[in-house]
Parts: sequence; C-alpha cells; structure tokens
Amino acid sequence: MTKRALISVSDKAGIVEFAEQLQTLGYEILSTGGTKTLLADNGVEVKAVEEVTGFPEILEGRVKTLHPSIHGGLLAKQDQPDHQRQLEEQGIETIDLVCVNLYPFQQTIAKPNVSFEDAVENIDIGGPTMLRAAAKNHAYLTVVVDSEDYEKVIEELKAGEVSSTFRKRLAAKVFRHTAAYDAYIAQYLTEESGEENPERITVTYERKQDLRYGENPHQKAAFYRNPLGSEFSIAHARQHHGKELSYNNIKDADAALQIVKDFDEAAAVAVKHMNPCGVGTGDSPQEAFQRAFEADSTSIFGGIVAFNRGVNKETAEKLSEIFLEIVIAPAFSDDALEILTKKKNIRLLTVPFDRHLKHEYIYTSVEGGLLVQDQDRYTLDDANLKTVTKREPTEEEWAAMKTAWKVVKHVKSNAIVVAEPHMTLGIGAGQMNRVGAAKIALEQAGERAKGASLASDAFFPMNDTVEAAAKAGITAIIQTGGSIKDEESIQKADEYGIAMVMTGVRHFKH
Repeated sequence: MTKRALISVSDKAGIVEFAEQLQTLGYEILSTGGTKTLLADNGVEVKAVEEVTGFPEILEGRVKTLHPSIHGGLLAKQDQPDHQRQLEEQGIETIDLVCVNLYPFQQTIAKPNVSFEDAVENIDIGGPTMLRAAAKNHAYLTVVVDSEDYEKVIEELKAGEVSSTFRKRLAAKVFRHTAAYDAYIAQYLTEESGEENPERITVTYERKQDLRYGENPHQKAAFYRNPLGSEFSIAHARQHHGKELSYNNIKDADAALQIVKDFDEAAAVAVKHMNPCGVGTGDSPQEAFQRAFEADSTSIFGGIVAFNRGVNKETAEKLSEIFLEIVIAPAFSDDALEILTKKKNIRLLTVPFDRHLKHEYIYTSVEGGLLVQDQDRYTLDDANLKTVTKREPTEEEWAAMKTAWKVVKHVKSNAIVVAEPHMTLGIGAGQMNRVGAAKIALEQAGERAKGASLASDAFFPMNDTVEAAAKAGITAIIQTGGSIKDEESIQKADEYGIAMVMTGVRHFKH
C-alpha cells in the first residue's frame, strides 16, 4: 500500500527538499494552498487535499482540512480490524506522516501597531487540529512540526521506518508546540480584553541555551526566554565577545540592567551577587564609570558593569584596567571593541534600550507554585513627598536623595544606600535588621558620609538608624515612613539638624 504524507506549512524552509525525499521513498504527497503551489512549482507531484475530501476550501481558507477523510486517516488505529473496516466503508485512506507548522501568530502580534483583526486571522485552527490528532496517534504515524527534524526523519525512513521512540519524541514536541501556541493566543487576548489576574495563567518560554551548571556546579540548568518578552533584556541581548554566560552571570547581568535603566543621565552600575556595589552618573559614560568604580573599588573586581550609554574608546580603556566578568551597553564603538576583546575572559553584551516593555511581569517560582507581580516601576515622580523635619533639604541633598532612592529599590532588603548627587558611597544589603544595614553602608562610605544623603527601602522601626546616620555625618534622609514610631525618628533627625523626607511607598526587594 502506498504511504501518504500530508504537508502544509507556513514556514517553508527546507520543505521542498523534505518532500522530494519523501517522494523518492515512495510517499504520495497531499497538500494545501501555498505549500501545494510551492511543491508543484519545484517538480514535486502533489495531490490537493480537496481531491481527498471531495470538498473545496471555503470561508477564505478557514476550512480545508477539517474533514473526516483527513482526520479519519490521522486517527485510525491501523492494527484494529474494526477501524480498518470503517475506513473501507467510508473510502478513507490512512495518512502515515504529517508535516505541519502553524500560522505565524507570534510573529504577527510582535509587529508594531498590528491590528486586532490581523492577529485573530492568524490564529490557526486546522493546523493545531491535525498536529494534535497525529500526535495522539503517534503509535501509527509520524508527525513533524520542526524543520530541524526533517533530516533525522529521512534518515530513519531510509533505514526502514521511524522508530517508536523517535515518534514519541516528535509527538511530545508537537504538544509542547501547540501548548505554547495556545499560550501566546491566550496571553494576547487576555491583555487585549484588559483582564487582570485571570483564573488561570499559562506562560511559555523557549530554550536559549543549555548552561554548564546552575547556581552551584552540582545543579543542572538551562536558560529560557520569553519570545514575546521585552527585547530590553539579557534573554535577548547580543553577545559580541567572551565565553557563554553562566547561570549566576545571567542573574547578575539582569540585576545590573534593571538598575541602569532607571537613570536618564549617563550612568554606570557595578553589580556583585545580585546587589549593586557602585553606581555613578556623569556627563559621559567614562565619568559615570569612574564614579561607580570609586564608589567601591574593591567589590567591583570580578563584577558586572552596565551602561545606559554607548561605550567609547576612553571608557573602554578604563574598563580594561580591571578584571570584569561582563560589560553591558546599548553599543560599543569599534575602538572600544578592539580594546576590550583583547581581554579573553570578558563578555560584551549589547541591549536595545529603546525596546523596553512597560508591562512585563515578574514570575518567581516557589515549590508547587508561581508568584506573579508587576515590576516595581514606582519613582519619586509618582510619590507624595513630604518633608517631616524642621529643616528642608538643600538642592544638593535632594539630588543625592534621588540617586540613593533609585538605587535602594534594587538592593536586597533590608537596604540602606548612602549617596552624593552623582554616585553611591555605601550600600548595606540583605541584613536582618535595618540598623545593621545602615552600619555597613556608613562604614563603607567612611569619611565621605559627611554631608551625604541616606535612603532606606522601608520605614525605620526605631530611631537607632537615624542616630547612626547622624554620627556618621549624614545630613539628609529619605525613607517611606509608616512606622508607629515615626515621630521618634523625626525628633531624632531634628535633634541633629537632619532633613528627612518621607515617600509613603516602600521598595522592598526580597
């Protein structure tokens, strides 16, 4: 009996060669629409699906393969006499191989200003139905959804038949593919309808790379990206130099990117172990980096640096003087690349800063579940700022507090940041109490704390943090307020002549 292959693809890469080889192996080719035309134009003998169904394509091609003559051939158990009898009675022939990929819904909704009507028209119905039917019945036929598998299928057919193990793997890939496809549609329609916190959430990611190991060498890991996610991300970054990123590199690089994006002026951010160790701003990336370096010239060694401006020759020369794991920027000049690529172990990444999605969600896995939240995009422009002390901050203190506040929301809580207008001076991260974090930040700042400003990611439960700040020479504090002991902290600030501002919003980062 002649074997039959049904081929209908949107992505036509490699399909002519695949069909030619199937025909050489004795397969009759069935096809539809543009695929049929392409194959015929390239000398492949093709039978139209409507010749099998006895029914023409209708409704602008919306209905063409949804027919018992197709799905009976896909779903029949070929070793069951009763199924064979029914096929014979209905004049239906079995289909032995299905090669289908789907309307480009994902690519369609990624287009700028795509219309809702265009998006809906690119929701495939017949394709997923054929794929799911064939995958369900993979014990009897082969289903192919990925052009990467064409060569392997042909190899196995030439050896006799496609093995049951490979058919099962291909079927699993089909269900992953259709599940992801449906997830894109569900996500798009949910967003278009304005639904928040729907009763179910389905997220889908595609593998970007296998990683050598995870957080520790004994843990396996891989890196997946959201195909519809922000291009302003490490997942979509372009790597220009250096070995592959590790699990911890990716987490640290993402942390650096999230901080530097909050600055409008030229900024450089150095990160170690998910926390900033130095942040600087200036009139140029070189000046910004010099300040980030001076903020903590010890911790930056072996760290990750992110810029929100292109890296030029002068900046690259400074960067090349120390050991860095990764440098991230919107661009590198040719001179900068020539300098930095001489360092074998550094990784250089570019990210398009103009491609940032404002409504990206944060997904955090916990055992047995998933936490979902908006990104923390709250700024001082959104806050109801209130000076609660007798003394108002000076213009310079305001500038320093704004720098500290931008940074403190990215520091692991409890968090304290000491800063002057253009750079951080001390950062206290991840302590079990706030005064402990303040002591770390103030000790790091040292003499530079005199006249500087301090930011806290949440309220002061005691006035001991203000006391420590005052003794170190801090002159202005910005914090959320909201403690039942706020008045004690205010009184302590007034006692030392410190200006204190409350924002009413906390920036906890656990």
